[in-house]
Amino acid sequence: MDIEAILGMLMAPLILFVLVVAPIWIILHYRSKRQMNQGLNEEERESLALLADQAKRIRERVQTLERILDADSPGWRDRQ
Repeated sequence: MDIEAILGMLMAPLILFVLVVAPIWIILHYRSKRQMNQGLNEEERESLALLADQAKRIRERVQTLERILDADSPGWRDRQ
């Protein structure tokens, strides 16, 4: 094979990439960048607030359980 045949075989995929794949890739890339910069939507904020509330209640329950264990079994933290 000579160099012209190799270039001819590579030209079609290169043209296809430049005309089809690259523009779609660039559009999707910048669309996702824009969405990331917009921050959280209302549904995501509500979900985050709910998760924060659940975490707070769980933390309070763990603290209550630790106080009960401290009263019932003072050395429980040292046992393993």
